[in-house]
Amino acid sequence: MQSERPPTVIDCRESSEVAVAAIAGTIHVPMGDTKSRLPELEEYADDLVVVHCHHGVRSLQVVSFLRESGFESAVSLAGGIDRWSEEIDPNVPRY
Repeated sequence: MQSERPPTVIDCRESSEVAVAAIAGTIHVPMGDTKSRLPELEEYADDLVVVHCHHGVRSLQVVSFLRESGFESAVSLAGGIDRWSEEIDPNVPRY
């Protein structure tokens, strides 16, 4: 996130979850809205795209869809925001 060219980070959790805990600088696209919002995400298709959810299950599904849609460098954040809170930023609440 602090590199010269940071990845595009997509948070695929529901709005109620984002209200509890969020990573600054992410794009919020709930998993159920990914298909309908694909046109606005296409500008990131050639970038490293990191998708996260709570623990990593939903983000894997979103990454699969994005890869099928041409996002070759889409990856899931292992452990989701929960692991992020434990290992990167303890100021992000765990839930």
